[in-house]
Amino acid sequence: MKAEMDKIVSLSLGENTAELQKYLSSLTNDQLISVITNSALKGKKVGTTIKGIFKGSPPNSTEGSNRRLLVYEHCIPLCESGELQTEVAADIIGLLMLETHTLSGSSLAQLASLFVDAIKVGKMGSGKSLELFPTVLTALAACEALAYGKGELSGEEYKKQLINSLCSSRWDPQCVIHLTTMFRDVPLSSDELQFLVEKVLRMFTKLDLQEIPPLVYQLLLLSAKGCKKQVLDGIINYFKEQDVQQEEEQKHGESLDLEVQSIPQDQLRHVEGTAILHIVFAVRLDHELGREFLKSFKTSYVDLCPFSVALLLSVARIQRYEEQVFDLLKGAIIKSFKDEQLQQGSKFLQDLLTGHCSVAQMILDTVKNSVFGWDHVTQGLVQLGFFLLDTFGPKPGPFGKSTEGSATVARTPTQQACKLGGQVLLQSFKMHEPIRGEILEQVLNRLVTKTASPVNHYLDLFSDIVVSAPMILLESSSKVTETFDHMSYLPLATVQGLLKAVQPLLKISMSLKDALILVLRKAMFSSQLDGRKSAVTGFLLLLKNFKVLGSLASSQCSQAISSSQIQVDVHSRYNSAANEAFCLEILSSLRRCLGQQADVRLMLYEGFYDVLRRNSQLASSIMQTLFSQLRRYYEPEQDLLPPVKLEPCITAHGDQIYLQEPLAHLVSCTVHCLMWLQNMRQSAQRNADNSDEEDEEEEEGYQSDLQAILESMTRRMIKSELEDFELDKSAEFSLGSSVGVKNNIYAVLVMGVYEVLMEYNFVKANYSKSCFEELIELFSRYHKLSEILKEKSGKGRVPSHKTPRSLLSMGFTSTLVTVLFRDTTQSREEALSVLRSNGEFVRYTVSVVVQKIQQLEETGHTDGPDGQSTDRTFRFLCDMTSVLMWRYTNIPSVVEEAGKKEKRSSLSQLCLEGLLRIFTTCQQRYPDKMAQLLSAMESAEGDAEQDNGTEINYFYIRQFQRALFTQLTGAEEDFNSKEAQLLVSILSVLSRQLKPSSQQFVQMITWTVKICKETSFEDAAFSKGLLSLLFNLHVLYKSPVSLLLELCQDIHSQLGDIDQDVEVEKQSHFTIVNMKTATTATLLVLSQVDRVLDEVDWLIARKKSQTASDKLGSGEATQTAGQQDAVEKAVTVQLGTLLTALNELVQTALLPGTCTITLLRELSRTYTILTTLVKYYIQVCTSQHGALPTRFEKLVKLSGTHLTPQCYSFITYAQSGEFSCGDDKKKKRRNEVNTAGSAKLLRETKAIPNLIFSIEQYEKYLITLTKKSKVNLMQYMKLSTSRDFRINAATLDAALQEQDASQETTESQDTEETQEPKQKKRKQ
Repeated sequence: MKAEMDKIVSLSLGENTAELQKYLSSLTNDQLISVITNSALKGKKVGTTIKGIFKGSPPNSTEGSNRRLLVYEHCIPLCESGELQTEVAADIIGLLMLETHTLSGSSLAQLASLFVDAIKVGKMGSGKSLELFPTVLTALAACEALAYGKGELSGEEYKKQLINSLCSSRWDPQCVIHLTTMFRDVPLSSDELQFLVEKVLRMFTKLDLQEIPPLVYQLLLLSAKGCKKQVLDGIINYFKEQDVQQEEEQKHGESLDLEVQSIPQDQLRHVEGTAILHIVFAVRLDHELGREFLKSFKTSYVDLCPFSVALLLSVARIQRYEEQVFDLLKGAIIKSFKDEQLQQGSKFLQDLLTGHCSVAQMILDTVKNSVFGWDHVTQGLVQLGFFLLDTFGPKPGPFGKSTEGSATVARTPTQQACKLGGQVLLQSFKMHEPIRGEILEQVLNRLVTKTASPVNHYLDLFSDIVVSAPMILLESSSKVTETFDHMSYLPLATVQGLLKAVQPLLKISMSLKDALILVLRKAMFSSQLDGRKSAVTGFLLLLKNFKVLGSLASSQCSQAISSSQIQVDVHSRYNSAANEAFCLEILSSLRRCLGQQADVRLMLYEGFYDVLRRNSQLASSIMQTLFSQLRRYYEPEQDLLPPVKLEPCITAHGDQIYLQEPLAHLVSCTVHCLMWLQNMRQSAQRNADNSDEEDEEEEEGYQSDLQAILESMTRRMIKSELEDFELDKSAEFSLGSSVGVKNNIYAVLVMGVYEVLMEYNFVKANYSKSCFEELIELFSRYHKLSEILKEKSGKGRVPSHKTPRSLLSMGFTSTLVTVLFRDTTQSREEALSVLRSNGEFVRYTVSVVVQKIQQLEETGHTDGPDGQSTDRTFRFLCDMTSVLMWRYTNIPSVVEEAGKKEKRSSLSQLCLEGLLRIFTTCQQRYPDKMAQLLSAMESAEGDAEQDNGTEINYFYIRQFQRALFTQLTGAEEDFNSKEAQLLVSILSVLSRQLKPSSQQFVQMITWTVKICKETSFEDAAFSKGLLSLLFNLHVLYKSPVSLLLELCQDIHSQLGDIDQDVEVEKQSHFTIVNMKTATTATLLVLSQVDRVLDEVDWLIARKKSQTASDKLGSGEATQTAGQQDAVEKAVTVQLGTLLTALNELVQTALLPGTCTITLLRELSRTYTILTTLVKYYIQVCTSQHGALPTRFEKLVKLSGTHLTPQCYSFITYAQSGEFSCGDDKKKKRRNEVNTAGSAKLLRETKAIPNLIFSIEQYEKYLITLTKKSKVNLMQYMKLSTSRDFRINAATLDAALQEQDASQETTESQDTEETQEPKQKKRKQ
């Protein structure tokens, strides 16, 4: 063989071609083949050999061309066999490529079929020789004509047939990537490309997971030719399915058989990560691809999945897409939350559509998945988190005030989106080391820079971060220290939040603590009041949390710090000694505050009690401080009245008078601290008798001093008259003058001191009758003063006076109200009767209870001791609830009202108001404790046989229902509207706790409907409450359209028809609708109509986007047509019933004003939505050529016969009403410019043209639909005359007669007069 090879090589190197040809002809095919094989396997001179063979085989001779074909047919399988070295194979293929164009047409055709057959049987494993195939195909396409079957085809056509047969055959999974790579070089038409892309995407599932990323890469390169959207969608859908499958397997992991080939999670995530990188790289290079990618998510968020979210976030790192991506995600998130809210709020939608795809869940999944080395996604996640917090965080209220107290539950979509941002950041912080620093820095920066808007959401996030990873935070403690430096410039609320959040860190990091103390000391001398307040807050917090050894364990002692990472023992001996010095030093700093503004002192007084409870060893220092402060204002001479000096409590600045010392709070703080210490001493003495004598003596000393002072104060305050405080009944209390301000301050201080002394004496009295009589004396003094204040403030032009906040503590009010109403102990009977017999005192107690609850509802905490502790506050709430409930249910309101017919509300009503406030507060602040609250009431009732939450809830609902029923069954003059409204509000709050699927819910609805049908009281406010309750319940039970129809018929029959000659048949489904309440009912009905229209609009939009996406992937449209008819049917039925209801309202003689305008607005909205539906059917007709449903035709007919004509007559009615009013007015006040009236007129006149326009738009699109669907829909429509010039015959006759009467006057006047009615008409 070697000889032949050498011969060929030497001949080819020579000049004599003829000899080479001759020699080659002498060799048989087999010899030739073996020559090539040998040289190829040895890898020597193979190139020259093949070149020689080609040189000696001229393509124009038959023999030469056959020999060439032989070489090709042999070399291709040889290269695929894998026996050659790679360089050798590459050389051979390179040579063959160069010579391809010389082959004849038939040879090319043969070669091509060789390739196709090899691919079909899967022999193209290594894909080396595939590089040759595109060259063969290109050469083929250039041929003129080729034999095909019995006839012949052009080369181009032949190529198409080949590609078709290739893509239609079965591919071996191994060669998918090689084939995809090869097709990049083949010129393809767009149809062929689409066919190919679909084929490759179908092969994804057959491939091994590891082969997906290279295939994705090749597909993306292929997408440069076109089909970009298809490629991207295919890749995303593949991973979406893999994720779903993975999730299923995780859920049912144990129950599945072992045969199921499950994908290891980490492997899948790594593959996804690589695929994302490939796609992002491709998008960077090809902007068209990026545009297609974003376009596919712009229409609806339903197509999103965790993989595509991750992909979006990675694409966001490319600057030109950043803004688009975040806007897109923002839109998707908020829309997803809104849709979810809409679905949850309506049973009609829940029944129609199952499930909801939550974008928030996808984003959280993406965070979870990003653990597997998706560094390119984490940056996007951080940006997204902050983007959501910034965009959807709480906004500043009017004048930059933030709304106080963050509600615990995120209710609105914006709040949910903000919460999602926080979750994303917190989870990312926990999972990814590298971005922690950045997240922390950004949170702290925002705390410092966003001083104008509320930062609760950032504070919550920061405190979560601290709790989840305190040790990690210590590594970047410098950032926290830096934030401390800005502290004195931050708003007080921010400082409080920040200090609360870093508190766990202070216990484990000395340097942080020291840094904080330095900052706080500086802040003590800040020129800003807020800075000084911040310092006080900070110091009090430190005092609470650094315990001194030997402090009594109180229930709230150790601030819980949930982290196993913290090993430092805070209570070790050394620490406590250091703590003591440290605390005393802080206390001495705080003493300086006692010379500052009232606000700063107030904070101290509010904080000392909590410090004492946590750190009882500081008792003597704290008590000394308070004692010395109190002595400044106490009159030690026992015979002098009053016992307190009010002069030093105020200060003047210019001509303004300010409060300098909140005396009442000082006394209150002293009293509470004293009482707490006495309690602790008593319990300690019971436990141990041998304690330090000296300490005892010192403490006994100031305790007895303080007690003596308080006794003397009580005695002398009772004796003091108003004049002793320089207050007089007839003095001035207006806040406009400095005298008034001074008197006001004095009065409030004195009232506060009375209240504190009442509380002190009650506790000290231990139910002795004489002490209670003193207490009532104190109260009567207090009451006298408060009455004067009320009366005086009522006289001023501005009723400026709000009752000052009561200084009684929450715990005391709770105890007091309990003993007043529920205490049946025999021994206390006599003493308590002193309090109970004083009606004013009882009333005052209940009103303080209501005031405390109100404060809790608004701010989340109350004044005074324990006000900040949520658990205690909740316990007090439970006690109060059971007492108020008992008082309301056991003492009928009739009894107490018989005595006095006063203006103010009765005790029962106050109790009800308290209950309503408690229930709403509980729902907002403690949403998961509602059942606990109700069962606390239950156990107090003594018949706690139900332990189930729903049962208990329903038990109370029944009680309130009974109360309301009693109200409604009495005579109308005995009906107490205010109380009934309160009952309805309570029922609506409690009914929110019922599950709409429960039997109790159905009973509740039935009861409400029954009450609405049977009550005929003419009370607009009450009927509004009751109907709102009915609608709110009904919407969760089923669609309210039939209910609306009945109500509309009732309103029509009550108010009469717009045409006075028409007699409306008397219908009365709901007697609650009567002449007085019809207007209220109309407005409520219209707001419900609006809600139904919202739902219908949402459904149509949803259908539209589905049809649009079906149109793109038209394969699926056919199967869905059958099922999806449900939505169209529902929409048509809803609109049909609505039209019938509106038909009733449009014929009703509504009063001009809000009702009319709202109705006109709702009508034009109805037509707009009908137009949207018509447009949807136009879209369906053009894309799918479906027939119009008969239901829809009926709807169009209904709108044409029952609504449009009535609308036009209603417009005429509305206008005539408007102008007749207008004419009277003109006569009365021709010269006055009635601006309000003209604005109203403008509003009314705007609603009418809008309605006419929307009717005409509707008819315009109906004409288009008629043409598209070949169904004549316009036969039901009558042309309107609303735009025409209308002549009212009766008016015309009157004008003519008038003209005849004044015929004698001159000609010129004559013409003027005929002109005038014309102009008036034109106005209409």
